[in-house]
Amino acid sequence: MARLLHPKGTEISFTLNNGVRMPALGLGTANPHPEIGRTKQAVKAAVKAGYRHIDTAWAYGSEPFVGEAIKELMEEGVIRREDIFITSKVWPVLWDDVERSLNESLESLGVDYIDLWLQHWPLCYVKQEDTHGINGLARNPETPNGEPYYEVDGDWLETYVQMEKIYLDPSDNRVRSIGVSNFPVQYLERTLFECAVKPAVNQVEMHPRLPQFELNKFCRAHNILLEAYSPLGSHNAPNVHLQLVQDLAEKYSMSPSGILNSYHIRQGNAVVSRSVNTMRIASNVEFAALTEEELDNLDQLGITKPKRFVNEKWNAVVPGFSGEGPAI
Repeated sequence: MARLLHPKGTEISFTLNNGVRMPALGLGTANPHPEIGRTKQAVKAAVKAGYRHIDTAWAYGSEPFVGEAIKELMEEGVIRREDIFITSKVWPVLWDDVERSLNESLESLGVDYIDLWLQHWPLCYVKQEDTHGINGLARNPETPNGEPYYEVDGDWLETYVQMEKIYLDPSDNRVRSIGVSNFPVQYLERTLFECAVKPAVNQVEMHPRLPQFELNKFCRAHNILLEAYSPLGSHNAPNVHLQLVQDLAEKYSMSPSGILNSYHIRQGNAVVSRSVNTMRIASNVEFAALTEEELDNLDQLGITKPKRFVNEKWNAVVPGFSGEGPAI
């Protein structure tokens, strides 16, 4: 079958509710520890393949590698800073000190500003010193019995309140947009009710087996861009082996990962796809203009075979983001 010609995923962008343009497809850098050293080359390969959106976070430990890649790409004349859209995030151990999170991210990335800054989770952790952690802090502090160590008097909204204060300061140009990540509807409702700045983005796990119907409806109604992470199903990319995805990949003469990314972009959602494999990174830029019927068929997988792949201990305290089934 002849290949159908459509724009690449890297050529599509969305306008956020504050007017900032955000590339629809981003490279994720939440790489597991054995692969974290490959982040630099992954970012360089992605940018040379056309990516202009790099998604990272304080908690990933990958920001220094992202920074090295961007520095070298700029020195090589491949890009300018303004050509790249950088997303970073505030992890719950710094829920009450977002200034520190921002400054450490900027220093690690070697840039003066972040295009999109997200609250990583609506949680509050106790700060625990750890020389093997992120900048001297335990990423996931635990109690003596191995349970997540939460700050019982903490209010998760304090993080966003501090973030919007920085964003709204006319003399502070370090952040171009703010948003959230892993926020169910009820958390978004409280944020909209109590805060001055509407989140520009809500980044969540989303894919055909976790279509997030309710969240999609709410975010569209409130002009919040929904962004998918783990579109391939997290580790080992199980979603690329779904028969329907395989069939669509054959029909459109493209990779299964390209189909899974297109599933989101075609619906008006952004997507972040993680990889350190340069061949897969290049194939991920493909875009298929899936039909409404094909989108509906993919959605059905979330009804007949629902599965949440990112199911960490801390999910349990965020209603709607725990267990096997989808938040629909």
